[in-house]
Amino acid sequence: MLIHTIAEVREQVKEWRKQGLSIGLVPTMGALHDGHKSLIEKSVEKCDKTVVSVFVNPIQFCPGEDLDKYPRTLEADEKLCNDAGVDIVFAPSPKEMYGEGHILSNDFLTYVIPPYFYTDKLCGKSRVGHFDGVCTVVNKLFNIVQPDFAFFGEKDRQQLIILKKMVKDLNIPIQIIPCPIVREESGLALSSRNKYLSENDKKEALVLSKILFNIKACYEKGIKDCKLLHETAFSYLNEHHSLEYLEFRDADDLEEKKIADKNTIVFIALKIGDVRLIDNIALENV
Repeated sequence: MLIHTIAEVREQVKEWRKQGLSIGLVPTMGALHDGHKSLIEKSVEKCDKTVVSVFVNPIQFCPGEDLDKYPRTLEADEKLCNDAGVDIVFAPSPKEMYGEGHILSNDFLTYVIPPYFYTDKLCGKSRVGHFDGVCTVVNKLFNIVQPDFAFFGEKDRQQLIILKKMVKDLNIPIQIIPCPIVREESGLALSSRNKYLSENDKKEALVLSKILFNIKACYEKGIKDCKLLHETAFSYLNEHHSLEYLEFRDADDLEEKKIADKNTIVFIALKIGDVRLIDNIALENV
């Protein structure tokens, strides 16, 4: 069922609540792929009813980013959701989500601002305000759908950690369910932005997973010094890669690690041409 308005979603959720049904939410920006499908399948398996939101959220894009060209494939997204057993595809407009005129500056719109300690690093360092937009829209979706469970992929792990912090701090009665990264056979993490890559660019993009897998292998062989692990990356990089960051952070609070341990996540971001890609790996199961 494709729904475009908040009122219709709330009405349907009200009926489900009367029946005592559990509800899962999978927030997305559309351009759905097998990574999203894995989240949807987990929700359908765990919950009586599943809602997938498809909304390209303007307030999480920074100036100069790809808001206008971000892939929008609602018809294909709806089909994937229907085939997977989704009960509602919620595809609102910016006007529906943010109101008439939708002046999207925080001078006019109430934002949910996550802690600076969690956002002044990794993607938040170059995308100032991005996580304010993420937390605001996710909080709105939580208020609209009122799910019991919400499913998020670990590829956007900084986002996942921040949203878990938001839910805890604001006493939101929702359980966040982390879902593993889905990769192509080559190792490339699935992403909607992979659609921007040429075939040659996709080959160059394998450098992210190669660096991460190698660091994990080195860690498993006993190398724990993060500086030494960091240095292993440079043999994989060439003129096609513009490394933004490669960092070792705590899985719970994103504290920087000097010595890797079982709670360490390795985060990487780089550009291939104009396409910015991110990936990460846990050095142990966390």
